[in-house]
Amino acid sequence: MKGRKQFLVLGLGRFGASVARHLCQMGHEVLAVDSDEKLVDAIAPFVTQAVQANATDEDALVQLGIRDFDAAIVAIGSNTRDSILVTVLCKEAGVPLVIAKAVDDLHAKVLRKVGADRVVFPERDMGQRVARTLDTPNIIELIELSGDYQIAELFAPDAWCGKTLVEVNVRRNYGLSIVGIRRGKDFLASPGADMTLHEGDILVVLGKQRDIDSI
Repeated sequence: MKGRKQFLVLGLGRFGASVARHLCQMGHEVLAVDSDEKLVDAIAPFVTQAVQANATDEDALVQLGIRDFDAAIVAIGSNTRDSILVTVLCKEAGVPLVIAKAVDDLHAKVLRKVGADRVVFPERDMGQRVARTLDTPNIIELIELSGDYQIAELFAPDAWCGKTLVEVNVRRNYGLSIVGIRRGKDFLASPGADMTLHEGDILVVLGKQRDIDSI
């Protein structure tokens, strides 16, 4: 998301605190909220503002100016009832983007039903990503897109090094698109067909999981 935006993070467990800190580091304004005073005090130095409040209290959310935020992250995971209620309150208040943390598939289904724009499973998603990188060691990073498509960072196979992209013909032979190459400290976006691959190059590829796994 480009430009300075305002984010509301509700729930300051490990996930919520991490999101709040990183958003603030990226230059955004972040209001972090939790009913636990210790958690609020712990995050305060790292965000724009930290407030102790009960997020399930509609009046409290109104006082926080919830309508003025670009997005709300409902990071309440341990109490599913509260996370559902807070998600509803955020949508009813007109927050344009509500991202909610779910603990299981049923919880996620309910969150979507009540209006969550996006549902995340932090622990499960990270577990899947770690498992994939362990199962396929040359994959460095993986991002799931819609459907079966993924963006992956992977080391250039030895057999490709010294060849140009047109010689490797990744699109025809593997069904993948190379959208960028990390070479040392440089990032080469949309590399041309005459680009020669070097040992140690990290390829940013777009394609289906089975095609990424094939290399």
